[in-house]
Formats: sequence, structure tokens, C-alpha cells
Amino acid sequence: MTVKGPDIQEIRRLHEALSGELIQTPVVRCAAIEAVIGGGTEVTAKLEFLQRTGTFKARGALGTLRNLSPEQLAAGVTAVSAGNHAIATAFAARAMGTTAKVVMMKSANPARVQACREYGAEVVHADNVHVAFDVVERIQREEGRYFLHPFEGPGVALGTGTLGLEIWEQVSDLEALIVPIGGGGLIAGVANAVKQLSPECEVIGVEPEGADTMRRSRAAGEPQSIERVATIADSLGAPFALPYSFGLAEQSVDDLVIVDDEQLRRTMGFLFRTMKIVVEPACVASTAALLWPLRERLIGKRVALVMCGSNIDWDTFEEQAIFDDGVD
Repeated sequence: MTVKGPDIQEIRRLHEALSGELIQTPVVRCAAIEAVIGGGTEVTAKLEFLQRTGTFKARGALGTLRNLSPEQLAAGVTAVSAGNHAIATAFAARAMGTTAKVVMMKSANPARVQACREYGAEVVHADNVHVAFDVVERIQREEGRYFLHPFEGPGVALGTGTLGLEIWEQVSDLEALIVPIGGGGLIAGVANAVKQLSPECEVIGVEPEGADTMRRSRAAGEPQSIERVATIADSLGAPFALPYSFGLAEQSVDDLVIVDDEQLRRTMGFLFRTMKIVVEPACVASTAALLWPLRERLIGKRVALVMCGSNIDWDTFEEQAIFDDGVD
């Protein structure tokens, strides 16, 4: 499946255009992770959870909304999300002077729902992710709102490509980059940008065991769906893959690995204990991949981790994290 990804010059132009709305998130060397991996491995983390709205999602949302016509902006936008994309849609809508009506699962974290409302969005609840997509289609049809997809399309890849550009500018001698995968919009855009700038850098995607749509799609050679999302990493819980993001990932992503919920829980506790970082399960997926399935393979290499989101309250974090030394 061949698709055309955004050109690096398009990505540079958008990155410059968004400089007033977004921040260039920092990168840090991770001595605690390096100590566990050993072998001279150099580990750098891209702290995208410090981005406005708490995740990378604001990049794709703004990248897409900037291309809408005045008439479409006037009609407003809609989105479906477990939380992070909904928050980013609300943020981008306010930045662009329009309105947002977002569909979230009833199980969504209350802190994420509140964040959407604080950005001015109207929130509609659905029983599960499959029903949520039905609801958002009805809103789009009946109200004429533009559907801002959480992970599909050139606008999303263009926006997430700005993250790949930043990583390359901040740590240009990388040998491997590990990126979490939900629907694929993040890794598709990041990998597309990085491969244009540094083709020799290995881009590795990581999925949670209970939401492995990209792995199934790659095995089948076309986008696949799953019947049920079963992971604590709800931000990575896309129920299906779609052609554009899947095709772009196929062209630019070198490999995929899987982590399970226990590994995510232990990594949450490990990062809190060693780096005092409190982040959601999706955010630790890249670290969990390095600590478990990729540990031996990447020893001695220069590795970067995309840490993608921090939208979690303390009660949920304390309930999910395992605070022990199980990763050593």
C-alpha cells in the first residue's frame, strides 16, 4: 500500500507556523534507564507529555484545522476520543476561533473530560469506542461539523511530522527511535519525517497487547480491526487501522513490538521512582519496549523514546502503577 507522506519542507513550514501555539518540548538523557540497560546504551527521551494539552495530539489537530475553509471553521468541528484527542480538538478549535463537540467514552477519565470542557468543548458520552464512532458520524451528518480524525489523514501526519523534525534537530545522531502506536497517526508522521532526514535511523513502533491493530494489519497486508480493546493504555486503544496511516507506517516503520499491561504498570512505577515522572500508560510504552522486548537488541546503541502523554490524575496513576524494582 503506497501513500505519499508530507514532504519535509511542508513539515518545516508547519512547524514554524505553529510556533506561536505550541512549544518545542525538551529532550533529556535518561541515566536511570541507561543504568538498567547497560552496555553503553545512550537513552534520550522526548518529553512530549509537556506539550500543550499534555500530549502530541495538539500538533495533528492544529495541522488539520489550519487547512479548513472559513465556511467549515464556522460550522465547527467534532471528534471521537478516549480523551487526549478530544482535549487537543477542543484546544485547536479555540485557537482557530471555532467550536468543538467531542464524543468520549463513558469510561473516560473524569480529568480528561473536564479538560475538554475547560477548553470550551461540548462533551457527548458513548458506551464504547465502536458506538462513539457511530455517534460522531451522526453529529457530522446532522450538524455539518468537520470530523477531525484522531489518527488518519495527511493533516494528522503533517502535524505529527513536526515532532519527528524536532527529535532529529535535537538528537540528530540516533540509531533507533521507539514510538507508541494507537491508531498509527503518531508513528506514521514521525517516521515519515525522520526517514527523510536520517534514513539509517531504525524506527520501531510499540503497541499494547490488548490493542495490536497495527501488528495485525501488517501481518494481513491491509488495515485490520479488533473486536475489543483490552489494555490499561486507553490512549493507544484504537479499534482499527486505516489506509493512510497504515500505508505511511508500512513505508517508514522498520519493526513493531508488543508490551503487556504488567510491563506498562511496572514501567509507570519505575519512571516515578527513578525520574519522578507521573504519566499515563500510553506514555511509558516506549520505555517498556526498551526495558523488555528490545533490551538485548538495542544494547550499546543511541536510542530515543517518545514519551507521548501525561493526562492522568493521581488516583488513577496510583491504582495502575506497580511500585517495585521489577524492571531491574
